[in-house]
Amino acid sequence: QVQVVESGGGLVQPGGSLRLSCAASGSIFHINSMEWYRQAPGKGREFVARTTSGGGIVYADSVKGRFTISRGNTKNTVYLQMDSLKPEDTAIYYCRVVKSTVLYWGQGTQVTVSS
Repeated sequence: QVQVVESGGGLVQPGGSLRLSCAASGSIFHINSMEWYRQAPGKGREFVARTTSGGGIVYADSVKGRFTISRGNTKNTVYLQMDSLKPEDTAIYYCRVVKSTVLYWGQGTQVTVSS
């Protein structure tokens, strides 16, 4: 089992920045990837960014050039640096850990971009 906990959400003005954190604990060996998703009010959950154990990184087109995903030194932590935030980035942000064929989700952290 893997436990996933996100933190770092909050209220920020358009053009501002936030840094989200995700920590995985428990059986953290052989994690394939750590990923960020988000769900805006009234919409489905969408992919934001992914970092794999091999060092690969992928971004959704909507965040490319504004968001940066990175792994911590312990490899069981992932960060999402969000810059130039827009109102349409408002959503609950979820961290997902992929271990073999099993997906582990966190509870999510709210990000609100508003003036």
